[in-house]
Amino acid sequence: MTMPLKLKSSSSNDERRARARHIVAYLKKAYPAPKTELVYHTPFQLLVAVVLSAQSTDKMVNKVTASLFKKYKTAKDFANADPDTFTKEISSLTFYRNKAKHIIAAAQKTVADFKGKVPKTEQELVTLPGVAYKTAHVVLNELYDISEGIPTDTHVKRFALRFDLTTHTDLKKISKDLEALISKKDWKYVNNGLVLYGRYVCPARPHDCSEHPLTKVWPPAGGRWPKA
Repeated sequence: MTMPLKLKSSSSNDERRARARHIVAYLKKAYPAPKTELVYHTPFQLLVAVVLSAQSTDKMVNKVTASLFKKYKTAKDFANADPDTFTKEISSLTFYRNKAKHIIAAAQKTVADFKGKVPKTEQELVTLPGVAYKTAHVVLNELYDISEGIPTDTHVKRFALRFDLTTHTDLKKISKDLEALISKKDWKYVNNGLVLYGRYVCPARPHDCSEHPLTKVWPPAGGRWPKA
């Protein structure tokens, strides 16, 4: 059964907080060392892979970067890329023209402003073209084990809505809602945990998930299917 994206909420903040605590407890047990499935070998390659993953699957990104990352390794390599050639090299991905432009510009700024090293703060990361709140915090979590925010992607968004942890659809607003509900020490488990759960346990298409671990935490989620 499908439902509209604007799902009604009947939960109090205390109920949401308790529900979020149970969800995180499961994620910590199921995915105790959550890591991205994006394949990379250098810090800047991770940033590139995360930018490329917008509206594209990790599987598709990894297929493209398997050869791309043999050619481009450091921020300097990407900064010196020929724009036309680089655009063609990532053309199988969505929004590839904008992504190519952003990646090359981000690389050039990283070389110029940060000596070629990926910054370690959100404030610095979001100055890079193509990098917003979600990308910044994925990079911080993955590279530096710094959890200063909860990144929201499509998986996190749909579970936050399905489990009535937010009424927002804006990704950053969802992140802020989740950060208010979940203890900061547990933020690092949320994004990758829900991504893995969404890929391998409870996919986005409507189905009977009444026996899934998180649905058992809050059974009404089994009837809530926000549109992508």
